[in-house]
Amino acid sequence: MSTNNDNLAYNSGEIGQAPLLPSSRKREIDFKAKLAFFLKDGLFFFMVISLLLKSILFIGLVNNNGTNFSALHAFKSFSSPPPLSVYVFFIVIFLSFTYLFKGKRHYWALLSIDFVISLFLIVDLMYFRGFGSFLTPFLLSQSSNLDNLFSSIISMLRPVDLLFVVDLLVLGVIGLRVRNLYARAERSFLLCFFLLGVSISGIYYQHVHLDIKGNGDTMLFRVAWAPNQTLTNLSPLGYHLYDLYNYYEDTKPYTFTVQESEQLKTWFDEKQENLPPNQYAGLYKGENLLVIQVESLENSVINQRVNGQEITPNLNKLLSNSLYFSNYYEQVYNGNSSDAELMTNTSVYPARKGATFFRFPQNTYNSLPKLLESQGYNTQAIHADKGALWNWQSALQGIGFQKTTDASYFNQDEQIGLGVSDGSYLKQVVPLITEKKYPFYTFMVTLSSHSPFELPEKFQTMDLDEKLNKTKLGGYFQSIHYTDEQLGTFLTTLEEKGILENTTIAIYGDHTGVHKYYDNEVQAIEDPESWYLDNSKRIPLIIYHKGLTGQEIKTTGGQIDLLPTLAYLMGIPEDKYSQTAFGRNLLNTQKDFAILANGEYKGTPVSVEEQNQEIQGIALADLILRSNYLKDK
Repeated sequence: MSTNNDNLAYNSGEIGQAPLLPSSRKREIDFKAKLAFFLKDGLFFFMVISLLLKSILFIGLVNNNGTNFSALHAFKSFSSPPPLSVYVFFIVIFLSFTYLFKGKRHYWALLSIDFVISLFLIVDLMYFRGFGSFLTPFLLSQSSNLDNLFSSIISMLRPVDLLFVVDLLVLGVIGLRVRNLYARAERSFLLCFFLLGVSISGIYYQHVHLDIKGNGDTMLFRVAWAPNQTLTNLSPLGYHLYDLYNYYEDTKPYTFTVQESEQLKTWFDEKQENLPPNQYAGLYKGENLLVIQVESLENSVINQRVNGQEITPNLNKLLSNSLYFSNYYEQVYNGNSSDAELMTNTSVYPARKGATFFRFPQNTYNSLPKLLESQGYNTQAIHADKGALWNWQSALQGIGFQKTTDASYFNQDEQIGLGVSDGSYLKQVVPLITEKKYPFYTFMVTLSSHSPFELPEKFQTMDLDEKLNKTKLGGYFQSIHYTDEQLGTFLTTLEEKGILENTTIAIYGDHTGVHKYYDNEVQAIEDPESWYLDNSKRIPLIIYHKGLTGQEIKTTGGQIDLLPTLAYLMGIPEDKYSQTAFGRNLLNTQKDFAILANGEYKGTPVSVEEQNQEIQGIALADLILRSNYLKDK
């Protein structure tokens, strides 16, 4: 840093010290002085390096597991284009605006930008750990989802996150000593625009080199299937700038082109298997349908024991009279639980950005409640939480449910986590079902087994080792066991009232649980049982009927397939949904696959062409949602 005799700031001179110069010459001297100030601005360069290191740290985390840094993953990203210069250019774009401030405000502007970027990186990491993607402008508008979620959100923090604020502590200490050196720093529009111009030019050069003239192996401005790959290409800052541009484009009204309409029709035609009907066709035609979405229920706990105790004894008991799909995968994306509701009731993949229920709450679909309503069914959806959470109430009304019931209906007499306990909730649901005119379709969602899996001790009934009970895995076992108990009581009550005699019940998890949010803690457990480590993204699908002979079905499928499967059982003609459902009937198929939200293919493809075709369904579904294509179908 300079002394008072060699100020960081350039002073244009005092009266009488120098002859007047031509304005062009004066601007030249002025700019050179400002450039000299820039070259002496140690904190500016410190922050460029600091934010670059944070970006590399971020890449090493998100390309591993979001918790443990992998130098291999971090620096492998830079073994081929894009070069590190792209990361630096995006950082300089943000920091260049600090030269619009003079005096000490320049210092505070540097510190503020560093703080905001660091905070954003931490929040991005927290969201990535839970959802496998990053914050978008769509998500930032969904503030109602934060209600009662503080403990779940904080549980996504990890010790490694402290590294993102270490430099802020250093700057805070150093700043107290050096900030006075910036007291006479002048505002410089020229320097700001110069740095912006250099940075934007550098990025544009790489865009031409990689995106336009390149061979397509590596691109900057491309939305890859995996968001962490897009982020790696552009840097964390570049990713979000590009995302803002895409947000602007995505909010424009979208209309299918003739070519896209033909492509969509071809996709649906090629998806059809046209197999002869089997014993499951219309097996429960005209009977009631009850679908229960269980919070965070993953397949790993089904038929498993801890210390000799069944984790889900009631669900296990149902299997003797159920079709149990053991290779059924979660396919939720940014909408999480609401995406599960969407896919179950519409067989349409969720939007690629933001939560579908928030972005397109007024969209219409050829949905399960509408299909059953056309067969004379009364339909209702029941939640224990507020209708604004994920905007589910408005969206399910748009999907076609005749009646929706949210938290305002229920007596909040017993609380667990996010709201009324599953025990109280399920007791209060019974009259909503028994008093419903037959035949009915009731869709309902449980709540108490939500992360962070901190079930109050008075509700814990499993006898676990003290060490295990204090872990997230132990908390998960207790939470799922509690919900299983309440489901057992609920179904027993329905049986006593005669409801189960002519009711088909489908039970599934909205997404995985402890492995989705805290897999690093599970993997760190000493001497774990082998099944503890199952992070396969599988959730159970159990279709129960009192007179059914139990069978495990190992066909690979996912949440997108539930509508066609249930429609087949309920006797709805396939031609009523074959051109709108992206899933397939798991009870009559020769295909074995599921496409995860990140585009990963699970199962056994017949050919590479077929695999690519099925993956393409995610992009086509996104176009359908953006254009509300199904409103006239």
